This record gives sequence, C-alpha cells and structure tokens, in this order.
Amino acid sequence: MNQAANDPHRHARHTWHARSGVVAPGLESTVDALMDGVSADLKRLAAIPSIAFPGFSPEPVLEARDLIVALLRDAGVTDIGELNLPGTAPVITATVPPPTPDAPTVLLYGHYDVQPPGDERLWDSPPFEPTGIEGGIRARGIADDKANVMVHIGALRAFGGRPPVGIKIIFEGQEEYGSAFDDYPPTDPDLVACDAMVIADTGNIRPGTPTLTTALRGSADLLVEARTLDAAVHSGQYGGAAPDALLTLLKALATLHDVHGDVAVEGLHRAPWHGTTFSDDEFRELAGVTRGTPLLGSGGLGERLWSGPALTVIGLDAPPVDRAASAVVPYARAKLNLRVHPRQDPKEALAALVRHLERLRPFGVSLTVTPGETGPGYEAATDGPAYRAAATALRRAWGRDPVHAAGGGSIPLVNGLAKAVPHAEILLFGAEDSLSNLHGPNERVLFSELRGALLAVTAFLAEYAAMHHAGAPA
Repeated sequence: MNQAANDPHRHARHTWHARSGVVAPGLESTVDALMDGVSADLKRLAAIPSIAFPGFSPEPVLEARDLIVALLRDAGVTDIGELNLPGTAPVITATVPPPTPDAPTVLLYGHYDVQPPGDERLWDSPPFEPTGIEGGIRARGIADDKANVMVHIGALRAFGGRPPVGIKIIFEGQEEYGSAFDDYPPTDPDLVACDAMVIADTGNIRPGTPTLTTALRGSADLLVEARTLDAAVHSGQYGGAAPDALLTLLKALATLHDVHGDVAVEGLHRAPWHGTTFSDDEFRELAGVTRGTPLLGSGGLGERLWSGPALTVIGLDAPPVDRAASAVVPYARAKLNLRVHPRQDPKEALAALVRHLERLRPFGVSLTVTPGETGPGYEAATDGPAYRAAATALRRAWGRDPVHAAGGGSIPLVNGLAKAVPHAEILLFGAEDSLSNLHGPNERVLFSELRGALLAVTAFLAEYAAMHHAGAPA
C-alpha cells in the first residue's frame, strides 16, 4: 500500500443518501479531504515515463499500469481486468456493480500513456520529475491525461468504493499513438455497456470556466504530388520553359484558401458556432501567433476552429534550402491534414478535397492525389438526464454555469464508444485547461482544476443516481 493510502481522509465518508436520492452538501469537504492524497498519487504516476510510442521501452507503460491497478484496488475496486490487443499497450478494465438493480451505470474513461517530452531543453524542469509551480504541478502527461485518471480514482475514494451508480472503468495505455482499441468497442459492446460515459480527456476552455466539450471535428489526410521532369536540370539553361514541380505544387496549394484565408474547397461544411469560444487575444496567446501577424480566415473563431473546415500543409518534400542547387525541381510532394465539421462524413469531405485537386491543372500539369486515413467527428446530444446532471455538477464544482465548447482535434475512440452503446450519453470534461501546454514543453495542471474536476465527477455520480432514483426519464 502506498504512503498516500495511509491518509485517514483517503476514503472519506460519502454524503449521498441512496434511500432518499438526496445529494447532501458535504461533497465539497469530502473532496477537499482527499486532495492531498490524490495530488501525491498523481505525482507518483506522472513520474513514470509511460510513453507508448515505437522506440520507447514498454516497461514504464507497464509500471504505470501496475500503479493504477494498485490504486484502484485501494479505492475498493475488486473486479479489475485487462484487455490485450495486438500491438497495443494494456487496457485496464474494471467494474463496480450498481448498488440497486435500477441504478444506472456510468463508464469512466482516461488514458495513462503520455506524449514524448520533445526537446527537454525547452522544459523548466525535467519532464518526468513532477515539480511544484504556483498553483499546480508541472510534468509531462500530468494534465493529458494522468490528472483525469486520478480524478476518476478520487471519485471512487469519495464514495468509499461504493458509489451510488454502477461503474465501468476503461483506462487506456496507448491513446496518444493510436492503437487497435480505437475500433474495438463495437466488437465487444458488453465491455462498455452503460447509461452514460465520462470521457475525461478534455477540460476547461480557460481555468475556472466549467466546460462541456460537445463536439469534435473529424479529420482526414492526403498526399498530393507533382512530377514534371525526369531529373533536375540547370535553372539557367532550362528555367523559364522547363516545368518546375515545386512551383506547380505551390500553385495548386494556393487554390485551397481564398484571399481571407478561408478554405475554398467546394463541398466542405461550415456552420455558425453558438457555444463559447476564445477571444482573439486569448487565441493569439494560446497559439503563439507572432506579434503583428493576422489570424487566418474570417467569421467567428468558433466557426474557424470547430464548426468549419481547416486545411493545413503538415509536410513538404522539396529541396531543403541549405542544400539547394541552381536547378529546376523535378518532383515535389505535400501532405495535407483536413479537419471537418463534426457532422460531416470525413470520407465525403476527403472526396471533395480529392476532386478539387484532381481537377486542377497548374501550368497544365496533372497532379497525383493519394487519399489517406480518415477519422469521424462527433457531436453530442445535450438534452438528456446525464447532461442535466453534469450541468448541475459542474456548476457546483466551479460556482458558475458551464459553457459548451468544442475540440478541434479528434478522439477516434469516442466514435467507437458511440457505435458500441448508441443510447449512452457521452460527457467530455476534465481537469485540463487550454493553458495546460498539452503535448508541449512545461505541461502543467492546476490544483484548482484538479479539485474542480474531482468534485464535478463525484457530484455527477451522485446527481445522476438521484435523478434515476426520482424517476427521471432516461
């Protein structure tokens, strides 16, 4: 048993009364009494470099798995399993049966693997030495997603291992790199069968603003290339008439956006965004936009980031500047990443982009277009009992009404879960915030967000159980 487990407040007495269905006011003090233990265990977990990428040792991933299993057992969970799929780090599974036959079941999701640290010279402290900062802790993976794993474990501690709902746990070990688990849930729906899910791999749009992520953009990749010559030729002797492949490709890429920077590909959906978004100044700071550089596109930021398409050139094969010769380029290739409206089929969107590029004849040259992988977006229905319970819980945790935001990135597993359990409500919230530096240097989590997320999940479980006990419509 770990040292934090000896904390006398670790399994504080819960304050939800199953018989009456009343959510008592003592949850705040229960959560506050748990914070020291949750924070200590979070530091232990964040000290493990559990990077599930090729080229990294698998041992730290297994070490993180073992610690989480031990923490679950200490929180009172006895039915713990493991799912092993080809080429995939272990998926921790666990079940806590519902206290009564009519109690709902909630699935709690998180992942215990992390991104590589990148250039460690850019960190203010070693990435796998959790370091205290003002109001929080800095370490790789501490926000994405180990804080959220500890939020779920902390919620179980808050109820002494006997929550007022049935619980299913999925803690994934290879989310960041991607794995066979993304497509697995529809093949085994019993594993994830539930009434509602809390996907804790997101967080607040800004610290202190409770946020439900209600939409995720879909994605697609594509390669486009131009071949014009058998080999490079002297730019002095042949330039001006010999077709330059790089110029050809650049002319094609320039057609993808209009003069304002909006995507100009016919068939890609864009709609107004009615939820909360960033201010321009917030976004400039978050994205690190160079002073004096205008933002791309027109219209609201929500449309540009979440409910409209985005096209990015993420790679370019061309002669590098430091090895450039005075020659006409015979071959050039670009990789494009497309993000699409949450409700648009990404395959349909990718087909529209392919059509656009194949119709072009820059300088009369045909392009070779190769479609890549796609990932669907997601848009949540927000009018069910779980969303009502979550709104109440987040309001209680942060003292203000929650807002709805979206994620510009994709979480492929969400769609797999939605297919496996189509009737279940999917809630995305957690301990991260937009300033956490996810995937970048000096990633951090704030104690205020950790405490808020822990209280929110705990209050959600109690509130959702109370609603079912009172006969709320499912």
